[in-house]
Amino acid sequence: MATPSIARLGHVGIHCKDLASQKAFYRDVLGLQVTNEDPTRGMVFLSARPDEEDHELLLCGGREVGDVLLLQQVSWRCNDLADVIGFHERLRKHGVTFDMIVSHGNAVGMYFRDPEENRLEIYWATGLQARQPYLETVDLTEPPDEIMRKIRESVAQHGATGFVDTAALARQNIPVASRAQQAAERG
Repeated sequence: MATPSIARLGHVGIHCKDLASQKAFYRDVLGLQVTNEDPTRGMVFLSARPDEEDHELLLCGGREVGDVLLLQQVSWRCNDLADVIGFHERLRKHGVTFDMIVSHGNAVGMYFRDPEENRLEIYWATGLQARQPYLETVDLTEPPDEIMRKIRESVAQHGATGFVDTAALARQNIPVASRAQQAAERG
C-alpha cells in the first residue's frame, strides 16, 4: 500500500469581523475570484484557480474574539518572480505595509497583513535548495535577473547551512530572533 501524500493546499477558512472589507481585499487587491457566496449565512468562497479548485479561501462572518492569533499565515504561490513583483507594486498602491520581503533561498516571499491583521505571504519558488530557516532581505524594485543573481550567490554560500541576515532584517525593524525562532520551531 502506497503512503498517502498531500498534493497542495486545498483551502483555508477565516472567520471575519468585517466580511465586506475582507471580501473586497481578497477580490480587488489580491485578485481572487468569488466562486460562490451565501450572504444569509455570511460565507464567501474565493479561488485563484476556479477551473481547478472551487475555493481556496472561505471567508465566514462572525469572528467574535479580539486580537487572538487564530491563524499563523496563508501563503499564496505564484508561478513567476514577475508575479511577486507585480503584487508588490499592487499592494504598495493599496497602502499595504510589509512585515518582511525576503529570500528563503528556495523562495522569494512577501509577508503582509489583510485588513483584519491575518498574516499572508505571496511567494515564488526559486528552484534552489536551501536549509531553513533562511531569511535574507530582497529588494523587489530591482530587475528580476539581478534579484536572482543575488539569491543564487547567497545560496551558493549559505544554502547548505541556512542563513539569517540579522543586521539587514534589524534595519527594517523586523524582530529577527522571534521570527527566526518561529521558523526553526516549524522545522
